[in-house]
Amino acid sequence: MLKKYQWIVRVSFILFMIYIYTTVYSKNGVYSFLLLNTFLGYIPIELAMHITPKRPKLFFYSFLVLWLLFYPNAPYVLTDLFHLAMLNPYNQTTGLMEFNLHLWLNFTNLISSAIACSVMGIWSLEHVVNTILIRSQLKKIFYKPVLILSLTVISSVGVYVGRFLRLHTAYLFFNPQWVIHQLVIMWSPRMLIFVSFMFIIQMILWAAIYISRFSLDKEEKNHLD
Repeated sequence: MLKKYQWIVRVSFILFMIYIYTTVYSKNGVYSFLLLNTFLGYIPIELAMHITPKRPKLFFYSFLVLWLLFYPNAPYVLTDLFHLAMLNPYNQTTGLMEFNLHLWLNFTNLISSAIACSVMGIWSLEHVVNTILIRSQLKKIFYKPVLILSLTVISSVGVYVGRFLRLHTAYLFFNPQWVIHQLVIMWSPRMLIFVSFMFIIQMILWAAIYISRFSLDKEEKNHLD
């Protein structure tokens, strides 16, 4: 990503978080969690911007590990959409959806955070995978799908850990033994089904972005030819 676009993304997230802080968090609003979740979802995006093939070995692998630890926070924000249930948009008498601008503002805040973090999270995934392949001189045709699928499975497990075990990435640094114990005992058929749901959602999102970009690139190339 060009530096210009990096700053557009960076400033956009900062402005959104300032907006959430001043209008929601500072007033103890119901959706105050959006500030922290959006910030955590942005961290892997920022980390990915610093991961390039020519980075020194220590820097590259340190940032790669940090990105892997924080990446599940990006798709995790999609699960915040369940909080839309608190909006109660229907009129109890008519059963029709009410035209309540405050309700639609909350809807916009939740959707904006979910879309921004998940879509830019997919960009970070694609960027990191491409960087690994370039640095390792591996062929994209085979290794790219393998890495995309593997990292998406890992992130899906991470979403489960964050949503149901309530384990934030930071806990791994403060109490690693307890975190590891929780990770060992969490496995169950129901947990694996949830992970598969999150995997499907992320793969649909990745495929939609990939196909859209690929088809537009083809159309542009055909027009130029």
